[in-house]
Amino acid sequence: MTNENEYEVPTNSSIVEVSDETKALVEAEMPNESKQVKQETMALIEAIKTKAQSETQKAGEFTREKYLEAIRSARTEIDKLNFEPERVEQSMQLLQKEMEKNWDALVKQVSQLGDRLSDAAQAAWDALTAPRSERD
Repeated sequence: MTNENEYEVPTNSSIVEVSDETKALVEAEMPNESKQVKQETMALIEAIKTKAQSETQKAGEFTREKYLEAIRSARTEIDKLNFEPERVEQSMQLLQKEMEKNWDALVKQVSQLGDRLSDAAQAAWDALTAPRSERD
């Protein structure tokens, strides 16, 4: 037997770690639903959150790799041209600063995308859990 605050995992589902925030949200929004409905809803919310986080992280890692690759490539090409080492180093520092600024802007945009996905999930949740009278 389970205590009121514990949830059983359905046998046909994979184990999903549910955050306290998600548990509280589901309990507050769906107090009269069965445990199974609550469990499935919590698993769905956690899956959406995990997918959004994963996609955000992948985008950041991919972009970081491309950034480093571009810096290395540019440095190699410049080294082949036999310019004055001091000027090459100075130019590389300027280029690196510019790339870092662009990187920071990209990270900010990816973070904003994650926030938008979270807001969209919340809006979808609100629409799904709103009483019928509010939707008519």
